[in-house]
Amino acid sequence: MTSSTERRGWLGVLSVALGSFVLVLSEFLPIGLLPAIASGLHVGIGTAGLMVVGTGLTGAIAAPVVTVATSRVDRRVVLVALTILLVLADALAALAPTFGVLLIARMLLGVGIGGFWAIGAGMGARLVKPSAAIRATSFITAGISVATVVSLPLGAFVSSLASWRLAFVIGGVLGLVALVLQLILLPSIPAIHRVRFATLGGLLRIPRARVGLIATAFVFVAQFAAYTYVAPYLKQLVGVGPDTITLALLVFGIAGIVGNFAAGLTLSRSVIGTLGAAKFVLAGAVVLLPLLAHSVPGVFALLVVWGLVWGALPLGTQTWMAAASPNGAESGLALFVTTIQLAIAAGSIVGGLAVSSFGLAADFWLSGGIAVLGAVVLIGLGLRRSNALVPATNAAVTPAAASGPTAAIEVPCAAPC
Repeated sequence: MTSSTERRGWLGVLSVALGSFVLVLSEFLPIGLLPAIASGLHVGIGTAGLMVVGTGLTGAIAAPVVTVATSRVDRRVVLVALTILLVLADALAALAPTFGVLLIARMLLGVGIGGFWAIGAGMGARLVKPSAAIRATSFITAGISVATVVSLPLGAFVSSLASWRLAFVIGGVLGLVALVLQLILLPSIPAIHRVRFATLGGLLRIPRARVGLIATAFVFVAQFAAYTYVAPYLKQLVGVGPDTITLALLVFGIAGIVGNFAAGLTLSRSVIGTLGAAKFVLAGAVVLLPLLAHSVPGVFALLVVWGLVWGALPLGTQTWMAAASPNGAESGLALFVTTIQLAIAAGSIVGGLAVSSFGLAADFWLSGGIAVLGAVVLIGLGLRRSNALVPATNAAVTPAAASGPTAAIEVPCAAPC
């Protein structure tokens, strides 16, 4: 790969990263605006919350459907189409005269999110040389962490200055910027493998793929069982005000960004080691939070630790699934995205039941227990099924990808698959 081709490949990665940022920002921005949206459209707050659930569930369905339906289409074309869908969804939401129209707009966004994370999240490996694949992917997945940091403060700012509709306008405008950059910077990225629904089902027969999905489910259930209730924890158990809560969430998000990029280094050495260690540390942090609620500095320190390891986990589980898929990353990532969306919903439900029945402290302890169980299952099953995942720096390049920025890496199985 020449220096000019490599440079263009990295610019393409940045355009995809901006797309990932805008998608997650568009998904999370309205969460802080639920009361204003409910009031503006004359629905209850519980009803308004359906637009968050609807987006996630649509994304869970869209990930495998979009992957199969577009498996023969140039990936650049698909990615651009999904970004256009994002812009249209935000525009429709900004103009929605009724809650029903807003819900349709949010479901369109869910299609974009599900399709993007099944296809776009693995695009980094198609745009740069194999030795830089994990680092490129970390730039794309960093959009999650950055958008998480920005969305809550930006939502609060919008709510204090103008109508909730401005949040969707912001998302749409940023989506247009991402769209223009993708049209300019992304090269043609031909489809490599035909994906069928049977392919996705067959993936479940691969031991390492099953382990990866189980590991993903555990970590996202544990994360969102606790994170969904971190603001009430800070308010009720720690006893801090709204400004300190905002600062704490900002600190958590910044730590997540740092952890995402640090994981790009550790994953190239050991995927299973990075994931296992991160799960144990996450468990320790969330279990200690209720015990150190009397100490604001202690709470902030734990939030930094939690954010650091959380930043590593989505990238780590994605790397595992991409390597476990025999037909390239996309078939694995489709099931990966579906698992994530369902696990987020399950984690929120489990956390809600724990808080309602036993209180906030019990929820964090339960979350820690789930994370520990997930780490034990991952390490136990992972070591049984595979000696280790082959680092991306040693990955073999498929014949179809032997030249140019559209190279795809294919990590061979170290165990019978």
